[in-house]
Amino acid sequence: MEIKDRILLSAKALFMRNGIKSVSMDDIATNLAMSKKTLYKWFENKDQIVHAVMVHFLAHEEADCAGMAATAGNALEELFQMMEWSKHLMTNIHPSIFYDLQKYHPQAWQVWVDHKNQFILEMITDNLRRGITEGLYRADLDIEVISRLRLAQIELAFNADLYPPRQFDPSRVQSICLEHFMIGAATLRGHKLINKYRQVTEQE
Repeated sequence: MEIKDRILLSAKALFMRNGIKSVSMDDIATNLAMSKKTLYKWFENKDQIVHAVMVHFLAHEEADCAGMAATAGNALEELFQMMEWSKHLMTNIHPSIFYDLQKYHPQAWQVWVDHKNQFILEMITDNLRRGITEGLYRADLDIEVISRLRLAQIELAFNADLYPPRQFDPSRVQSICLEHFMIGAATLRGHKLINKYRQVTEQE
């Protein structure tokens, strides 16, 4: 593995565990058993590392999401796969990550914003269209409005004012929001399939 890749993987692990603000260049070098001089040969400052980590992380995320969309048997199965994937992801992300990015690393934050407004929005839109075609989502859905509503829900889990991390686990909030979204979009047939995936039996 190249030194640059080692630095990014180590920095990512530290950011995920401790948040971005609390991790220094010294911490990154120490975690790698590397001199700061060597670290600065590859990255001039922490901001460059944060930006590179974000680009690297989102590239892997896009590959994961595209893979789930391609292999899922239907639109709802795709979302349930995303839910499980998201649970795993959320348990490994420090709750201050989004706040730290927005406040201290605007270029890296812009990478996230662009990813959200382009890739994630397209994934949501494609899933809605797929679900309508499959008869699992209501045909009268306003895709342009609903897709952006779902996009906003994703960030809500990280809103510390609305869901204080000490009281609300982000993965729990994400799962509940996604279930609420699916049930609101689903046809009767889709609702029955949701209950099957959730292993829930409702009285009619």
